[in-house]
Amino acid sequence: MTATPPPAQHYFQRIGPERFRPTSRVGGAWREDEQHVSPLAGLITHAVETHREQRQAAPMALSRISFDILGQIRLEDFDLTVETTRPGRTIELLEASVIIGGRAVVRARAWFMAEADTSAVAGGEPDRMPAPHTLEPWPMDSVWPARGFISSIEARTVGEPQPGRTSAWMSTGIPLLDAEPVSTLASFVALVDTANGIAVRTEPTKWMFPNLDLTIHLHRRPEGAWTGLDTGVVFGTSGLGLTSTVLHDELGPVGRAEQTLTVRALEQ
Repeated sequence: MTATPPPAQHYFQRIGPERFRPTSRVGGAWREDEQHVSPLAGLITHAVETHREQRQAAPMALSRISFDILGQIRLEDFDLTVETTRPGRTIELLEASVIIGGRAVVRARAWFMAEADTSAVAGGEPDRMPAPHTLEPWPMDSVWPARGFISSIEARTVGEPQPGRTSAWMSTGIPLLDAEPVSTLASFVALVDTANGIAVRTEPTKWMFPNLDLTIHLHRRPEGAWTGLDTGVVFGTSGLGLTSTVLHDELGPVGRAEQTLTVRALEQ
């Protein structure tokens, strides 16, 4: 009898300058043979930051990053390319592509901006979420299969999750890359796409509601090991949906995220 190998201790392995291998930890919520977008978004963020470092670009802060999902992201080796579309001293735009089998499956665009001291006029943030250490763990396998990326996450919710409305903290002890450090920003982004899985409006065994995209806007740099998600989900009457999230770190709100959903019934 063949022994089951232990779970991988990282999400991705670099196997070339622009080539990566996902582990079983990256497995999707509905299908085990495809990648969950969340850790891949973190890896793309790391690749974008690395590209800027290699160019010795001026220090800037990420203000927006968007991910368009162009098709099934198979659990296979892939290439991740980055280019600077609009270089500048105060504003830069970079674009990244994830390619599997010669076909782009994700395209991302990231805006970076030079920072300045605006503390004298700062304000307008929503209320802070309760700190994660004050909350009890919430088992995500109460809604989703305990496999792949979902099984690697620690979640702590503010009260009992409600259909279409939940606030939760997400964290993981699994490194994004094997033997390669990544920034706090990349680790933070790697957990944002889970927003669509914490405030489900209906049972994922009866309905699918995957997101076609993910857009993150930030008004300051996130800090710490926790990603806070104050999330609401709306399903329309014609197959469209929207997941909207205020993003938090332990110091307070840091930005917002939006996900466009395609809602459809599963065959029973």
